[in-house]
Amino acid sequence: MGIYLNPGNDLFSEAINSDIYVDKSMLIDLTNKSLRTTGKHICISRPRRFGKSMAANMLAAYYDRKCDSRNLFENLAVSKTPDFETHLNKYDVIRLDISNFVSEKSDPMKTDEYITEDLLFELKKEYPNIEMPPRLTLGKALATVYMETGIPFVFIIDEWDCIFRIFPDNNDAHKVYLDFLRDLLKDKAYVALNYATGIFPVKKYGKHSALNMYHEYTMTSQKRFAEYTGFTDKEVKMLCGEDTDMFEELKRWYDGYKVDNYEIYNPNSVVQAVTEKSFDSYWTKTETFEALKVFIQLDMDGLRDSVIKMISGEKVRVNTEKFQNDMTTFSSADDVITLLIHLGYLTYDNSTGEAWIPNKEVGQEFINCIEDGGWEEVMNSIRKSDDLLTATLNCDEKKVAEIIEEVHRQNSSIIAYNNELSLSVTLALAYYSARKQYEIIREFPSGEGFADLAFIPRKGANVPAIVAELKYNKSAEGAISQIKDRNYTDKLKAFSGEILLVGINYDRENKKHECQIEKIVK
Repeated sequence: MGIYLNPGNDLFSEAINSDIYVDKSMLIDLTNKSLRTTGKHICISRPRRFGKSMAANMLAAYYDRKCDSRNLFENLAVSKTPDFETHLNKYDVIRLDISNFVSEKSDPMKTDEYITEDLLFELKKEYPNIEMPPRLTLGKALATVYMETGIPFVFIIDEWDCIFRIFPDNNDAHKVYLDFLRDLLKDKAYVALNYATGIFPVKKYGKHSALNMYHEYTMTSQKRFAEYTGFTDKEVKMLCGEDTDMFEELKRWYDGYKVDNYEIYNPNSVVQAVTEKSFDSYWTKTETFEALKVFIQLDMDGLRDSVIKMISGEKVRVNTEKFQNDMTTFSSADDVITLLIHLGYLTYDNSTGEAWIPNKEVGQEFINCIEDGGWEEVMNSIRKSDDLLTATLNCDEKKVAEIIEEVHRQNSSIIAYNNELSLSVTLALAYYSARKQYEIIREFPSGEGFADLAFIPRKGANVPAIVAELKYNKSAEGAISQIKDRNYTDKLKAFSGEILLVGINYDRENKKHECQIEKIVK
């Protein structure tokens, strides 16, 4: 067993023997289908603590010919697939964690040299009887071993992009490293599979990439690897068993990542919450708080507006195609938002081109980041949200109108306040604290149309439901009438008790808000 060459199955064994293990072994069925094909180069990028290293350890345990992993996989789903026996422990595995070669104390220009030295040492030790060619390079050594043994290599490269994160401005080192990987892996018969994982997609230089052989799967499109990005609804329900209360809380805290056709939970946070039986911001504690703060403070046209919309619960349109896959090359707000998608602070629906804050855990991190540094008006609005909810529940129409007017005035320089959509953004921001007791649904489908906002009480919350309709240059009374005429409360059939009908209107001429609240009982 080597450090990098055929490292064994100890790390995967630890995962299997842990108190919580979710079977993601069918990932192997996908990689088996790519072995020795033109699709053998796979690059999967996703945020930190989303199971990248776990998957890499599983693949190493499965393919490594120097160990016997049959007992680790015998009860997992992949063991029932036709190709399971064909590839089990049949390959020489090179398992590299690039962060072992790149650190703030290392010379990034020598990353390729460090990798080459260590792998040549292990290759010579493993194959002492194979005569190596003169002018030896790592590629030549691997080709020679393959020629003599007939056994190809499975490359598993974890943290492949860490050089771009640790040395973000060293373009010369980036290019040397990318050229090294290209020369090592591209068009090489000794490569049976090349599986790389990181946070960013492959780095682009202009329109081109040195590693254009990769089939890429990212947080903007995981395609066939989508269900292996994190935990699915089905898997989280399995962990919760009959505890539906725990499932609902896990969903609120850690769900919300849209990955193609899957709703994905943050796996690290779910495991810790289930283990500790306590809900907390586990994942964000492993991230750099200052990183998010720096990025959302960048002076990019439209960025602040988009951040406020997302904090208020809105989705924003974003063009992810121009992003250069690093932490320094930004030409627009879209580039910053795309970076935050790859880092896991936002999620993205590639069918609509929209991004948003996925869940409570990440949402709280955004609030922490805007508590100072030029976002005082937004924070004042959020702090007012407790008073607004209290006034609404007390049917204090005058107070509700006053608070919403104050929130509007404080944020008018940030949010373009010229239509009902902008009004709904302001209102959702003003009612921010209501999320503790309510699920807030924008454009709630009901009756013969869509209510602008619906506040559905969370399980155990002793509060009335709220249906809100917003008007611009009309009347609050007309908003209430529309709720009734279009039967917007019909979809609340499962809810019995008080429902507050809230109509709000903004008059552009006098810049005043009016509110009307009516209580009904079902």
